[in-house]
Amino acid sequence: MSTKPYTVPPDKLRWNCDPSIFSFKTTADIAPLKGIIEQERPIKAIRFGLDIASPGYNIYVSGLTGTGKTTIIKMFLEEIAAKMPRPDDWFYVHNFKDPASATILSLPPGRARAFKAEMSELIRNLKAGIPRAFESKDYEESIGRLMRKNQEAQQALFEKLSGKAREEGFAVEISEVGVSLALLADGKPMAPERYETLGEEEKKRIEAKREELNSEIQSFLRQVRDINKRSRDKVAELRRRVGLYVVGVRIDEIKEQYEEFPKIAAYLRDVQDYILSHLEDFSDSDQKQSASEAVQALMESHSDPFLKYEVNIVVDNTDLKGAPIVIETNPTYHNMFGRVQRRAQFGTFSENFTSICPGSYAKANGGFLVVNAQDVLSNPGVWATLKRAVENREVRIEELGEQSGIVPVAGIRPNPMPADVKVIMIGPQIIYHLLYEAEEDFRKIFKVKADFDSEMPRDSQAFQDYASFIGTRCSDEGLLHFDASGVARVVEYGCRLVENQNKLSARFSDIADIVREANYWARIDGRDSVSDAHVQRAVREKTYRSNLTEERIRELITDGTIRVDIAGEALGQVNGLAVVDLGDIRFGKPSRITAKAYMGGNGVVDIEREAKMSGKIYDKGVLILSGYLGAKYAQNFPLALAASLCFEQSYDGVDGDSASSTELYALLSSLADAPIRQGIAVTGSVDQNGCIQPIGGVNHKIEGFFDLCRTLELTGDQGVMIPVQNVKNLMLREDVVEAVAAGRFHVYAIETIDQGMEILTGRPAGERVEGSYPEGTINHGIERRLLQFAEGLRKFGRDDKTSYPIPFRN
Repeated sequence: MSTKPYTVPPDKLRWNCDPSIFSFKTTADIAPLKGIIEQERPIKAIRFGLDIASPGYNIYVSGLTGTGKTTIIKMFLEEIAAKMPRPDDWFYVHNFKDPASATILSLPPGRARAFKAEMSELIRNLKAGIPRAFESKDYEESIGRLMRKNQEAQQALFEKLSGKAREEGFAVEISEVGVSLALLADGKPMAPERYETLGEEEKKRIEAKREELNSEIQSFLRQVRDINKRSRDKVAELRRRVGLYVVGVRIDEIKEQYEEFPKIAAYLRDVQDYILSHLEDFSDSDQKQSASEAVQALMESHSDPFLKYEVNIVVDNTDLKGAPIVIETNPTYHNMFGRVQRRAQFGTFSENFTSICPGSYAKANGGFLVVNAQDVLSNPGVWATLKRAVENREVRIEELGEQSGIVPVAGIRPNPMPADVKVIMIGPQIIYHLLYEAEEDFRKIFKVKADFDSEMPRDSQAFQDYASFIGTRCSDEGLLHFDASGVARVVEYGCRLVENQNKLSARFSDIADIVREANYWARIDGRDSVSDAHVQRAVREKTYRSNLTEERIRELITDGTIRVDIAGEALGQVNGLAVVDLGDIRFGKPSRITAKAYMGGNGVVDIEREAKMSGKIYDKGVLILSGYLGAKYAQNFPLALAASLCFEQSYDGVDGDSASSTELYALLSSLADAPIRQGIAVTGSVDQNGCIQPIGGVNHKIEGFFDLCRTLELTGDQGVMIPVQNVKNLMLREDVVEAVAAGRFHVYAIETIDQGMEILTGRPAGERVEGSYPEGTINHGIERRLLQFAEGLRKFGRDDKTSYPIPFRN
């Protein structure tokens, strides 16, 4: 059975905060807020995610902007990180066995700097010590002895070869082109003319001896080469012993300091071996070059021979207290994972291990990395690389083209850095759900979700939290403090933001903005504190700065460009209400919705839907209308109806189902031939049973229609009809409440379509009694009209083959 419609009394149209609940004179008298206003559920989730050390328990933080997500995360991270040990320093060094890569090493925090300084000092000492050792008297005497022994050995061989040649009548001659034999005559080289006078037999004998001696010469040359090689080896061994004496002592001093680090010891051994095999790099000869020769040598080598002994510290935790916290606000690929910088040198680009630059992920090693989900997903290559880094627990510093394999990049490939990073990703819920469904890896590496709510219960604790928050903002930012009435108004503003009399907004960035703006107007007013009047003005001015579009639409309605009737009656026409959301402002916009019903079999046709100007939710709401009509009126005869619905003068797309009841009212008015009061605007969705369902934006819709009526003329017959479930959402402006209290405007709360029709038409809806509706009721008129349609359709026929048995009814 239909109940009577509910006229909402003024005291239900908004919730008012009583300033007397606050005991302070101004917020300067209360203790500042410690930290932030916490929400239990996400706080527990964040603490759990930060405390658990198992792999994959990274945290995804979701919620609307301004709910304190980032602030809470920073606070928790600082608290936890301060208790954690400082992670190791990480640095790259030259890989002497594979120069195309770079070796990554680690040392306890602070020791990487010391190691770098010691390596620099080592090279400086060797640059001076090695040349000095090779210039020493002992070294020169050793070299002299080796050279003399070499010369003596070669001289003995030469004398032996020369004596044998003289016995055979030849002299051995050594020149720049090699060793040769000269034929002797009377102890002197024989002239060519004399040689020609010799007989053939004599010539053959001479040449045979020459061949024998040539074999001896080759043997001599081989022995000389062997002697020179042994001499060079002895010189090299001497140089190595001298170099080892200089290098080994200094490297051993460094080794002793890092003996507990096997990788450092292995690196130092490689350094020692390389230096001993490249002692010429430390020669003083370079210092004796001219400037042009030095430039030419540098152009030819394209590198500093001492660069390979450098230490490139990529993560330095010397000055850190606890674990690192890195908040990356611009997570591009290079900012996140680093790069190998290429340096221009003599018209070409070069790179080496000293040009390796770390990213945020490497800097957060052993600690925490905070990123924004939307930024991570929008930057190419970042999400895929982040997944690999988390799963493999290591970070590779390489070019994006090389990492993706799309573009081969020649250059140095640094060894990956082992990385243990707790990642906290902040983003909207929709991204979390999309990644959870589409990315199997996502659920493996982000096992903790912390969801921040945008609203909080309206209770005594919330009132105190609001007051403390306002006082803290005033103290921190040098604002005027608020008195109790000002705080009460801000609390009401928080209630208005969430459109719920039992809740307050948890988007404290919005609350902070209104606090700052109210302070501005209080200063303009020359006050020492902020009161309710200044908060009210701040809200009005904030709206005024953004509501130009709303005023222009209202002007179009008042001057008749857009037709919206707010007085009189009309058949099949209802004022619907929609919310226009421009981002910085939301406002209600009345729209004229019309319906025309006639005999036919096409059912309900929505013009917006046919013109493809509607969304899916709106289309669903329209389709529900046919279900309601059939279930309520066409149980004993077919629904032979053709009807059209239209949002008049609508040139943009429409969506949402909040106008479905409005369209149904217009259609029922057309069927019942019952005019509708144009001073009543309607909002609310409907189900197939005719029950009115709640909608959003109820305050903006009511205020939008109220402002239009006030601009044209408030007659006392105007009002808005809302779902009864939305009464708790009412936080109307005070001028609207005052108009309702004075009887110049009305707000009706209904539960069913029948209640709404009674308000709109002033006629009873009627309850079915013994199978029929009472005469003179709305429902009786609708059923009679539908029966007439069915009978008429049977009479004319849809086609030649179709007919319907229609029961006759009085």
